[in-house]
Amino acid sequence: MTTSDSNDTVWQRAEIESPCVKICVIHTETRLCTGCLRSIDEIGAWSRMSAEDRAGVMDDLPNRGAALKKRRGGRAARLKR
Repeated sequence: MTTSDSNDTVWQRAEIESPCVKICVIHTETRLCTGCLRSIDEIGAWSRMSAEDRAGVMDDLPNRGAALKKRRGGRAARLKR
């Protein structure tokens, strides 16, 4: 084992990784990040969440994508607001 290999093992953690994909844009209506699909509150609390809470969020993420794919009416809808 080289020195870098031994250092890497120190930093390995048995916790759920963040779903962040570094595309941090909050959808104005759903208040979800368009990159990782987490809410602002979930993003802010992620480092303090228990493994069970993180797993719950991760399990729910696939269900959230449809909310962002729904067409919102484009320019015409924005002008009506």
